[in-house]
Amino acid sequence: MSVDEKTVRRIAHLARIAVADEEIPHLQGELNAILAFVEELDKVDVTGVEPMTSVTPMALRQRPDEVTDGGSPEAILANAPVSEDNFFVVPKVVE
Repeated sequence: MSVDEKTVRRIAHLARIAVADEEIPHLQGELNAILAFVEELDKVDVTGVEPMTSVTPMALRQRPDEVTDGGSPEAILANAPVSEDNFFVVPKVVE
């Protein structure tokens, strides 16, 4: 699979990246190199290889999933610079 000039322009448009005309051949070469590497990885035989989430096997510690009331709102709100009616007061960020 290879990328042509039109495809490079379309990718840049979709990514909302401004690309000058003189940069197109360079990006085309880079994208083609990336795709060639992915095609090379596709040739690797992974039959019988389990997917892994870590390079070292480990068991994750889990705790029981229990619904709580959140403890003491007074103690939590004691850390807030400003609170009102058991809620944190934050500055308005959307007009």
